[in-house]
Amino acid sequence: MVVANASKVDFMIKGVTKFHAFGQELWVTTTDIGLSIVTIVILILAVITSRKMKHASEVPGTFQNIMELTVESIDSMAKGILGHHASRFVNYIGTIFIFILFCNIGGLFGIKTPTADFGVTFALGFFTFCIVQYQGIKNHGIGHFTGLFKPFPILFPINLIGEIANPLSQSLRLFGNIMSGGVIMGLWYGMMPIFVKIGIPSFLHVYCDVFSGLIQTYVFCMLTMVYVNDKMD
Repeated sequence: MVVANASKVDFMIKGVTKFHAFGQELWVTTTDIGLSIVTIVILILAVITSRKMKHASEVPGTFQNIMELTVESIDSMAKGILGHHASRFVNYIGTIFIFILFCNIGGLFGIKTPTADFGVTFALGFFTFCIVQYQGIKNHGIGHFTGLFKPFPILFPINLIGEIANPLSQSLRLFGNIMSGGVIMGLWYGMMPIFVKIGIPSFLHVYCDVFSGLIQTYVFCMLTMVYVNDKMD
C-alpha cells in the first residue's frame, strides 16, 4: 500500500498548455498559473486596501488594523537595517515581502507554490543583485570595483565569488526551504494511510507553509536590505 501511494507523489513542475511564439514552443506551467493567481490576489487586495484607507475611520476595523500593522512592521524592519536610507527602499522591500509571502503560502490554497520553483527565486535574487550593484556603482563609482582587490589584490577571486554568491545563496535558501516543505507535505499525503490525512496535516501546514513561509520571507528581505546597506556608505 505504501509503495503504491508513493508512486503518486509528484513534485515536478508540470506543463499545462503549450503555444508557439517567435518560432519557439513555449509552455504555460503550474508555476505560471500560481504566479498569475498570486499577482491577481495582490492586485485585488491593493485596490481594496486603497479604497478602505481613503475612507478610513477614527475607529479602525479589523481589516484596517491588519493593513496598518503590516505597513508599520515593514517600515520598522526597513528602518532597523537601512536607517535613514529606509525611505528610498521601503516600497520595494514591502512589495517583495508581500509577494514572496503570498507565494510561500500558496500551497494552503491548493496552487503550486511559486517559490518552490528555482526559476522564480533565482529571478528575485538576480533582481536584488542588480539593485545592489547599481547602488555600489552609484555611491562608490570606480571604488565599487577596486574594492574587490582589498585588502590584498590576491583576494580578488574570493571577493568576486563572494559578490556573485550572495544572490545565488539567497535564492537557493528560499527555494530549498519552501521546496522541502512541499516535499514533506507531498510525502505525507501520498504515503500515509487515509485516517492520518485528516486533522493531523493541519499542524504540518502551520509549520511548513505559514511559519516557515513567513520566516523565509523575512530572511530574504532582511538579506536584501543588508546587501543594499553595505553599498550605501
